[in-house]
Amino acid sequence: MFNYSSWFSNFPPELATFLIAALPISELRGALPLGYTVYNLSLWSAFLWSLFGNVASAIIFLAILEPVSSFLSNHFRFFQRFFQWLFERTRKKHSQKFEKWGALALITFVAIPLPLTGGWSGAIAAFVFGIPFKKAALSISMGIFLAGIIVALVTLGGVRGWQAL
Repeated sequence: MFNYSSWFSNFPPELATFLIAALPISELRGALPLGYTVYNLSLWSAFLWSLFGNVASAIIFLAILEPVSSFLSNHFRFFQRFFQWLFERTRKKHSQKFEKWGALALITFVAIPLPLTGGWSGAIAAFVFGIPFKKAALSISMGIFLAGIIVALVTLGGVRGWQAL
């Protein structure tokens, strides 16, 4: 596993927490506990810096997905076939769920603090399912916010549990 806390040891704690939250692997789920336990930020401060870093990176990623895929599809036949296959396959298998649940499905997907879910994965899902940018950005942001609440509660419980030992 990556030791993000040592990578960012020379950064101010707020910036380190923000940057760790912006990374696709750790996102808010890794940054918030690090900000609180390793960088000694208040829980509220760790929550906000993690939230801002994760939301900013996920929305920027969401914004560049369409232009990058269009460029690749227009210039490389392999990517044109790949994206066509990906969109058709994914939409065929999962479009009923997304149509039925809409934004709630995306919010829930992003909010569940498990591996391979989160803002970056939510951006990819929104792109693949053709969810309009504003709706996707709002849903992803709401999901990240909810994930932050869950992670903060788990972090507090974990820290208090260890202190009790």
